[in-house]
Parts: sequence; structure tokens; C-alpha cells
Amino acid sequence: MPVYSKFFSIFLLMISFSIVTKGQSDKDIELVLKILERQTQDWNNGDIEKFMVGYWASDKLKFIGKNGVIYGYQATLERYKKNYPNAKTMGKLKFDIISSEKLDKMVIFIVGKFHLTREIGDAEGHFSLTWKKINGDWVIIADHSS
Repeated sequence: MPVYSKFFSIFLLMISFSIVTKGQSDKDIELVLKILERQTQDWNNGDIEKFMVGYWASDKLKFIGKNGVIYGYQATLERYKKNYPNAKTMGKLKFDIISSEKLDKMVIFIVGKFHLTREIGDAEGHFSLTWKKINGDWVIIADHSS
């Protein structure tokens, strides 16, 4: 087999692998974005507990806000319930995704903007979410919102 033919075969194999890998990556990002859509619906229905489905149910979960780091699923849930005790304070949530990137086959990084439309005054800010595939499920392991 001529040398150029071997190189061409290797080149085609690399392109094929790249296309397959990108396709898998896009499917994972699409899945994570669908979870965010579902979380938005849960928030807008006034259900913080359902909204939290998607966060890692672990003491190692990190929520980083303007007051520092909160560790753990339960502490994060309690923070949400304290800060958003009813539908009026929760308002209607909208996410705008600025970027999404698969850092490796088990980690996705999302950056976005949130907006709460509320009678008591709108609120908005930016967020970054680190997602990790754990036991076959994509979950948020770190949420930085400000």
C-alpha cells in the first residue's frame, strides 16, 4: 500500500472518530439543556423540590453565591426555600444559555444568564453550572450564581 494511501486512511479514520465524538458530545449537551428546560418549568410551577432534581444529591454539591459557598444538596435546597418561600418571590424564570462546552466525556460546563420576572421586582444575573455524569445521569455538581 502506498504511503499516501496509508496517511489518507488514517486521516479518514480520524475525521470519522471526530464526527462520532462530536455527535455524542452534542447529544449529552442537548440532554443537559433539556434538564434545564424541565427545571425552568418546575420553578415556574412553584416547585423548588422538583427544580432541585438535576442537582447532585450529595454533601459534596457546591452552590456558590454572593454570600459564599454552600455545601450539600440539603443545604442548597434549604437556601432556595428560604430565599424563595412562595410563588410570588419565585416569579417566572427564564434562562439564556451563553455557552455550553463538553470538557470531557463526563463533564459539561454551561454559562448563562437567568431572569426572574416578579411582581415584587425582577431579578437577574449570570450563572455557571458544572455538570457531571454520575451513575449514568447528568447532575449539577457545582452552581455559581450571581
